[in-house]
Amino acid sequence: MSNMRIAILSDIHGNSISLDAVLADIERQGGVDGYWILGDFVAIGHDPIGVLERVKTLPNLVCTRGNTDRYLVTGERPFPHIADAQANPKLVPVIVNMNAGFAWTQGTVTAAGWMEWLADLPLDYRTVLPDGARILGVHCAPGLDDGAGFKPGMAEADLAARLKDCGADLICVGHTHETMDVWVDGRHLVNLGSVSNPKAPDLRASYALLTADEQGHTVQLQYADYDRQAVIDALEAIRHPGRAYIIRFMRGEIYP
Repeated sequence: MSNMRIAILSDIHGNSISLDAVLADIERQGGVDGYWILGDFVAIGHDPIGVLERVKTLPNLVCTRGNTDRYLVTGERPFPHIADAQANPKLVPVIVNMNAGFAWTQGTVTAAGWMEWLADLPLDYRTVLPDGARILGVHCAPGLDDGAGFKPGMAEADLAARLKDCGADLICVGHTHETMDVWVDGRHLVNLGSVSNPKAPDLRASYALLTADEQGHTVQLQYADYDRQAVIDALEAIRHPGRAYIIRFMRGEIYP
């Protein structure tokens, strides 16, 4: 394809309402030829199966795994762990809430027959754009689906060191839920932010549009508002075990 227009998303986290808002925003802008989704599809949110069913209908779909997708498959869990809660009892409610939410999502995904799909997701995606630029799509950072990730304000030397041997000219990531668009030593790094749980104060869903042809390419971050109260209502209606934590996300009160 010599002329291409691609929507790149990350961190949907089981929120079909925010995903619908992003998909509608893409259509308002004329649609795209394909979708690249860089992980964290289902954990945390109220409608993991709705998200997966929508994603599977998208044209020319490319997917990579996120850390929470791997957690669901392997049974691993993020911080805090049991030892952390033993050392700091204030973490006990956090770990109880988190594990209840993951267990609910794991059961839902397994019952609907999607666990194998999650297990088969690759770590990253590489391709070459029509202008010859090498692109890497990965959830957290080159070679990683988990870890500190990329956040605004990082030192340029740190960014350069982490991108030095990535073998790409354009690197698209997610994971930290904070958008970035920076150039480092001739490499273009774009953090897509999050479709579902962006860091406050801007609670809009974020994603990127990539346009490319033989003459060059552009990547533009995009933002779409969505009905966060509808998400809260859905969480309450199904009595999601992690809803107290997720609702604070929807209200911009916390960030992990």
